Amino acid sequence: MRKLGIIGGTSWSSTALYYEHINRGVARSLGGLHSAPLSIESLDLAPFAEMELSGDWDGVAATTLEAAKRLVGSGAEGVIITSNTGHKVFDAVAANIPVPMLHIGDAVADKLVADGQNRVALLGTRFTMTEPHVRSRLESRGINLAHVDQNWVAEVDRIIFEELAAGRVVRDSQRKLKTLIAELAKQKVQAVVLGCTELVLAVDVRANVVPVYDTTAIHARAAVDWMLNSEQEQARAAA
Repeated sequence: MRKLGIIGGTSWSSTALYYEHINRGVARSLGGLHSAPLSIESLDLAPFAEMELSGDWDGVAATTLEAAKRLVGSGAEGVIITSNTGHKVFDAVAANIPVPMLHIGDAVADKLVADGQNRVALLGTRFTMTEPHVRSRLESRGINLAHVDQNWVAEVDRIIFEELAAGRVVRDSQRKLKTLIAELAKQKVQAVVLGCTELVLAVDVRANVVPVYDTTAIHARAAVDWMLNSEQEQARAAA
């Protein structure tokens, strides 16, 4: 089983979900007492988010790259970033470490294509909803992204940074997100993508008028598949 490096802490709540998803996935696949070999670099979100919000993406890239290099130094054979917004610096980091990185947008695109979903709405921070670091990965696979009103972009961004990233789930915000998903369904979207790894804390993926795709769970599943791939290859070779 390959060892995975996780750049987390952005936020710690979603990083905890990744840890649980990945370990449960390994246990389901291998059985017994198996769990995932992981290294985690958990960043301090306050200064990291300040860099994001102030537009200091060079600082975000440098901090993320330093974390990735420490993970590689710990023996990680691959790296993931546990944040959709953090993928804005994915290319700058991936180009400067000697191990593969697994992009959250690619994992989500694979799942949407497999399910035949080609018109979806992407929710997340304002960066993820309006910039190409995740959008382009979906669009390059033929997935059409529905328009989201700018007032809703601002409100979802506020909910993420002011509430969910701090571990707060506010009932009024849950109702707002449910209303938004209902409005998007009226626009004939086939599915809604929770393009922020904290949004699943406030949205019940099973109780909405259209299918809801949780990028946290999807990315974690892709990570498990990657970790187990070497064992599966060895088993095929021995057969």
